[in-house]
Amino acid sequence: MDSLEQDFAAGLFDDQSTPCISLYQPTHRHHPDNAQDPIRFRNLVRALAESLRQKYVKADVDSLLRPFSELAGNAAFWNCTLDGLAVLAAPDFFRVYRLQRPVPELVVTADSFHLKPLRRIVQSADRFQLLALTRDAIRLFEGDRDAVDEIDLAEGVPKTMVDALGDQVTNPRLTVSSYGGAEGPPMYHGQGGRKDQIDLDAERYFRAVDRAVLEHHSRPSGLPLLLVALTGSQAIFRRVSRNPFLVSEGIDADPGSLSTDALRERAWQIVEPWYLERLGRFVDEFEASLGTGRATDDLREAAEAALAGRVGTLLVDADRHVPGRIDVETGRVRRDDSLDSDVDDVLDDLGELVVRNGGEWIIVPSERMPTTQGIAAIYRY
Repeated sequence: MDSLEQDFAAGLFDDQSTPCISLYQPTHRHHPDNAQDPIRFRNLVRALAESLRQKYVKADVDSLLRPFSELAGNAAFWNCTLDGLAVLAAPDFFRVYRLQRPVPELVVTADSFHLKPLRRIVQSADRFQLLALTRDAIRLFEGDRDAVDEIDLAEGVPKTMVDALGDQVTNPRLTVSSYGGAEGPPMYHGQGGRKDQIDLDAERYFRAVDRAVLEHHSRPSGLPLLLVALTGSQAIFRRVSRNPFLVSEGIDADPGSLSTDALRERAWQIVEPWYLERLGRFVDEFEASLGTGRATDDLREAAEAALAGRVGTLLVDADRHVPGRIDVETGRVRRDDSLDSDVDDVLDDLGELVVRNGGEWIIVPSERMPTTQGIAAIYRY
């Protein structure tokens, strides 16, 4: 499956040939609800085909829609959906993303991709990763307030102590058991069993895990990392870790004793105060800057400032949609209140323009927005 974080970082959505097709659809994780998902997808593709054939020759339309048809018939894919689906396509370009957050059903064909729903998902404001750690193995999860799912470990990340240490394990016949329940003290047994040998192996294993997770997951994603482990493993891992994304507060529990929903709940209890504090800082900065002329909630003013590279931070209402486009040469806003699926979102264009000129674009829940205009732009100068 394609990776949103990696594709954004690689700039794959920039300067694609037209038409750029953005298809969004809510999906379902379980049967029988997910049985309707491929049917709804085919209906969206059928409507998309009718729209495209009004502007493009049949051969070009058939070429654009061929991978959509292949996806529609992929039973294995539809049996493994999450909460939402995004498909981005252009000539010689096709990307599919399973999403952990529901998205409104929408198809847009325009000169650029409609990316606001994806920006909201990949931005680090409310997303996090969870490292579930024992002395035998690790698992990695990623999610937000709504959902947490296990993700595949990148090549080069040791899944087990044997993967990390190989024949350098101090005593491969030494095993660890936990008596008295999941939270009980570890008991060591085996030939020549000694606690310091076990701790030495654990420390070396945790160092290898820390280096690999930092290189292959934390740095590429930029997401905060929460540690899920028993007290002893928490102490050893934190002592050896050099990962700047590791959050100081962790989940002190046996990872195997928690469901993914329990992981999500406990992780969000840790992340939410930090998330609200971060949003609060942006809101305070906007309100303080508004009276000095270093901020605006006017769409046209913000577009001109974004084109000039003056917007340092842009807050955008997650639920607001303004049909139209921004002329990237002049910064002029052209609004269009028609219901045609070819009409893009001005707010989406504005966000992309800010990012392209080195600013930060943050998608904010409606109830947290400091304005009623759908945007809050903070200028660099």
